[in-house]
Amino acid sequence: MRHRRHPSSRAIVATLAAATLLLAGCSGGDDDPAPSASASSEPTASEPTEEPPEPTYWPLTGLERKADAPRHPVMVTKVDNTSSSAPQVGLGSADLVVEELVEGGYTRLAAFYYSKVPASIGPVRSMRASDIGIVPEGATVVTSGAAPVTIQRVNGAGIPWITEGDAGVYRETTRSAPYNLFARLGDIAKRLKAEEEPPPYLPWGDEADLPKGAKASTLTADFGAHSTSWQFQKGGYVNTDSYAAEGDQFPADSVLVLRVRVGDAGYRDPAGYPVPETKFEGKGSALLFHGGRVVKGTWSKDGLKGPIELSTKRGELTVPAGRVWVELVPAANGNVTFAK
Repeated sequence: MRHRRHPSSRAIVATLAAATLLLAGCSGGDDDPAPSASASSEPTASEPTEEPPEPTYWPLTGLERKADAPRHPVMVTKVDNTSSSAPQVGLGSADLVVEELVEGGYTRLAAFYYSKVPASIGPVRSMRASDIGIVPEGATVVTSGAAPVTIQRVNGAGIPWITEGDAGVYRETTRSAPYNLFARLGDIAKRLKAEEEPPPYLPWGDEADLPKGAKASTLTADFGAHSTSWQFQKGGYVNTDSYAAEGDQFPADSVLVLRVRVGDAGYRDPAGYPVPETKFEGKGSALLFHGGRVVKGTWSKDGLKGPIELSTKRGELTVPAGRVWVELVPAANGNVTFAK
């Protein structure tokens, strides 16, 4: 059997020396073996995180949306606002309410529904030509009807409407006509085609952006034969002469008073009173009540379908996001008072 020959000690030294020189000459070269992962690995960049979606906001309140958009257009219901309407039903679910002058110095409400839809709303009453400037683009009006001249103008403005005889509109047998027409908005909403969401109804902003204004814990909007009074309580405004059912009042975060021109609609109601028409376009003075204070400014609106813009002497005025009651008070014959 053959044995492996062992190198001499001199050969070993020579071999080690040569290897040392070789390593020294090749140090840092392209052929260096890759360093081990444990010795040379650097922290790897973390995987890109997915950006959270941009928040969206309800067009009638300016509040952040926490649910998908409704599958129906904005619905505006005309509601009687006299003592004969008591108790009004469904106002507590409205996103926004506009109070407008009608004949005899009384008022009628345009209650806007989008983020919430009540089971029932009423008493439902008739439209006015004033509504052309009030109803947002794409909205559907729920009404008891209107005078022929008003229907012609509303149709000409491209505003769809629903009335008695349509599904979801019914007579409440426990009440007397004409104050017994009601609407099941939930049922109506299911049959309406979803349209594009309307733009913001008011110039919404944050409470921090609001000028300080003056103290005002109470206010009254006087339309002639009817007045609506508000009192600031627990962070919001309570309608102290409301006809709404108990627990179903509109919870106003702000009250916006806009002084408007009023003209003649060109006809009389069955009682012989001339029917007024609010000219909701142009410009006028504005009072924004929020947080127990009032900010004075002006409003402007380019045409009946233009957006509502608000301003003070210092620039743009925004409305703190929330639920707003808008008072369209006649500039000539109406009045607004407020106190600390």
